Amino acid sequence: MNSPNITRPIRLVPVGGFLGSGKTTLLRRPAEEFETEGRRVALIANDQASNLVDTELLRRQGLAVGEVSGGCFCCRFDQLVASIHNLAERSQPEIILAEPVGSCTDLAATVVRPLRRLYPNEVQVAPFTVLVDPGRLAEAFNERNSARFTESVYYILRKQLEEADAIVINKADLLSGNELGRIEGLVKQQFPGTPVISISARTGQGFDSWLALVGESRPAGDRSIDVDYDLYAEGEAVLGWLNARAELASANGSDWKVMGAHLLQNMRDALMTCGCEVAHIKVFLETSGGCISGNLTGIADGPWLSGEVAGQSAEASLLVNARAQIAPEALRTTFEASLRACTGTAYFSRIVSLDCFKPARPVPTHRDVGVL
Repeated sequence: MNSPNITRPIRLVPVGGFLGSGKTTLLRRPAEEFETEGRRVALIANDQASNLVDTELLRRQGLAVGEVSGGCFCCRFDQLVASIHNLAERSQPEIILAEPVGSCTDLAATVVRPLRRLYPNEVQVAPFTVLVDPGRLAEAFNERNSARFTESVYYILRKQLEEADAIVINKADLLSGNELGRIEGLVKQQFPGTPVISISARTGQGFDSWLALVGESRPAGDRSIDVDYDLYAEGEAVLGWLNARAELASANGSDWKVMGAHLLQNMRDALMTCGCEVAHIKVFLETSGGCISGNLTGIADGPWLSGEVAGQSAEASLLVNARAQIAPEALRTTFEASLRACTGTAYFSRIVSLDCFKPARPVPTHRDVGVL
């Protein structure tokens, strides 16, 4: 059904990519730039559960944000359309940036082409770009001897790249010129004919090239791929998923940034001890004096945090989103023990809500196998 609130097509910019590839960091940058230019922009976050760190970060930026939870865009297609309509009514955006769940693939057939077919007068879909972490890319194509995920997980990552209208290699600032050239060569060899650009979502390197790419008027989602849904479902099911919200308090005030770093480090150490790889762990701490966000994108990496809190705030709210190759019950135990270890007797902590599960088998609402 068409929405009376959309008088001309909204430019929808979908950005896919595996967990931890840096999609949210990338999308915050054009949102800021478009707003500065006076162009109305909104974002849609997506996850298998509610209480999203990404949503809180984007709202703190003052942006109009929609959320599709309980499944990927492909399985919650009607919810995605409703979110587009809701944003159109609330803020009349010219552009909507959309970030699907990082463990999903086959989005060209189940999201992009159905949107083009069913809502041609409401949505103009930009080329579907897929962001990739160069380290994960090397693992997926056996460039490293120590694969950290099961093969079914790497199957998802490879399929994400196969269906992309353009592949974006992120974290280029962390690579030497020779390393970056080798990774770009690997991508071009595996996916001939697909445009490839390298960027750093964190520093802005290559950002203008990506922005020009998604501004192109060529058709989106025209690459048809074969997907083994049994293997796809297996790849998602080996990942434990945790979304938690907690309340924290300290009698003497606290350095909340240090506390957030300790929580991430504790979870990393515990998962490393049991030989479980991290796909992504995100934390968001909010106090009366500001907010802090942090993330960890691999068991071999260190925590990264940003933001500041002014003054000595005695209370804070905490959001944690964790995805790792571990049973959900064990992930829950890891989080609860890590929280206790970094709060100890100096803090009061209360878990307000906690969802811990493995993703269900994907069952898309639509699947357009032909090219429009």
